[in-house]
Amino acid sequence: MRFLSLFLLLTSCTQLTAIGVEDFVEIPMRDGVKLAANVFLPEKQQRSATLLIRTPYNKGTYLVGSYKVFLESGYSIVVQDVRGRYSSGGVFRPLVQEKNDGDDTLNWISRQPWSTGKVGMLGGSYLGIVQWQAALSQNPHLIAIFPVVSGSDEYRDRYYSRGGALKLGHRLSWIADNLKLPWPFRPDFQEYVRHVPLRTADRRATGRAIDSWQEALDHPSLDSYWRNRSTFDHLDKIQVPAFIVGGWYDNYVESDLDAFISLSRRSSAHRIVIGPWPHNQSAPYPSGISFGNDSGAPIRRYQLDWFHYWMHTPQPSEPFSGPRVRIFVMGANKWRDEDEWPLSRARPTSFYLTSEIGANSLQGDGRLSIHTPLRDDFDSWIHDPEKPVPTAGGAVCCDPKVLPWGPMDQRDVENRDDVLVYTSPPLKQDMEVTGPIRATLFVATSAPDTDYTAKLVDVFPDGHARNLCDGILRLRYRDGLSKPVPARPGEVYPVTIEVGVTSNLFRSGHRVRLEVASSNFPRFDRNSNTGRALANETTYRKAAQTVYHGRARPSRLILPVIPPPVIP
Repeated sequence: MRFLSLFLLLTSCTQLTAIGVEDFVEIPMRDGVKLAANVFLPEKQQRSATLLIRTPYNKGTYLVGSYKVFLESGYSIVVQDVRGRYSSGGVFRPLVQEKNDGDDTLNWISRQPWSTGKVGMLGGSYLGIVQWQAALSQNPHLIAIFPVVSGSDEYRDRYYSRGGALKLGHRLSWIADNLKLPWPFRPDFQEYVRHVPLRTADRRATGRAIDSWQEALDHPSLDSYWRNRSTFDHLDKIQVPAFIVGGWYDNYVESDLDAFISLSRRSSAHRIVIGPWPHNQSAPYPSGISFGNDSGAPIRRYQLDWFHYWMHTPQPSEPFSGPRVRIFVMGANKWRDEDEWPLSRARPTSFYLTSEIGANSLQGDGRLSIHTPLRDDFDSWIHDPEKPVPTAGGAVCCDPKVLPWGPMDQRDVENRDDVLVYTSPPLKQDMEVTGPIRATLFVATSAPDTDYTAKLVDVFPDGHARNLCDGILRLRYRDGLSKPVPARPGEVYPVTIEVGVTSNLFRSGHRVRLEVASSNFPRFDRNSNTGRALANETTYRKAAQTVYHGRARPSRLILPVIPPPVIP
């Protein structure tokens, strides 16, 4: 959708004073295709460093007013439509074209009489993705990047997930908003996410076949097709410092953090900030939940400091000032600076699943305990993909009007019999959980393939159940995303679900809750339970699901608990 990034859309009609404005410059690419750009030059008539913004969402004619500070600070600004979008020539092939086109654009800027040859890049979402792609070219003129909510992996981020399920609502809503046929075609979100087979869902969403959608369906596993397109798999080629910004409720937060971890193994130059935000920092949550007046961050100031340091400091020898990691701790509603991620002081703490009558819905007696249960037992339910468990907020993308994002009360979901609910006793003292969340479950199914979902919830004393993060595992990928293996009906498998990542202070009197189910729709596509390829599947079957727990099969939620500070 058009507002897809955090404050970085280039469609405002605020005109800025500049010594030179060229609103339709054609920049030639190596294959002869010309990409359209606007060039904004500062008032002082001298060569200057340049900030490049590459967008698929329309460069427009003017520059957003919030960029005035960059012109006033002496930067030239180039805003470019990517290949095949709006005023640019060529065919739009999402992401695969951006490495070479970014490289060619950087070279063009370096040759201009107003350029010092130093270029920085900034922007969010797709505008952040193109920064990573340009950096992979190792162009010597690219000095620093500032990607916001960009992610770093095509398979795990933008199409599929860390558990192998398709990010259905995200992908279809994005192509519907950006690639649909002109008026009068009007896609309906509820219709196209429920359309089967998936093979023709792109036609329902856009009115035509979309190559990138078709190719994604042809490659449901993590294979060479995805590895060749992955930024994460090639981060060793990134030679420029990156200042990464993400949000706990953003679709890409896990790989934003993974990129920082990987880059930081080779250099301490990189920085990351994670706030309590969805994909759009400035958008309110549909639930009305707020994390306080301090939940924002001075991103523009960070950008000015970042680019000034790397582009105007001759051969920087001192490290960039400021913390390497800045995170917002929800619950406490405070920012905290760290020197590492993940936090080495976090203690993996297991909360074991148990029940006596059964954990089905809030009316069950599912419990979480820090003690290993002595009694072996199980909980079961029937999963009907025709009646999937609905998505209720979370790290979804990209239009909250059709797929609300962020924190929401989960009690309507938890009242379903096909959702297992495990809840701890009220906490006797505050407990901070910061880092990756995992759930290890012992499961069995009557189907040759199915899904298992897990969701971490903070339960308030009044019963309000706030989701923090969630994950999914497609059972065929229990041995790895590149190794699909059918399940044997009735066999018990130990599986680990990556539930996501968060930073949250569970207050005294609150309770920790884990939801377990077999769908989270339309955040993820529905598993047909047939074991066949889902792209062409039109038949859905019910599946009998079981989660075992107890001493022999200790299903558990594993939380990274931060010890309280020692007060001398």
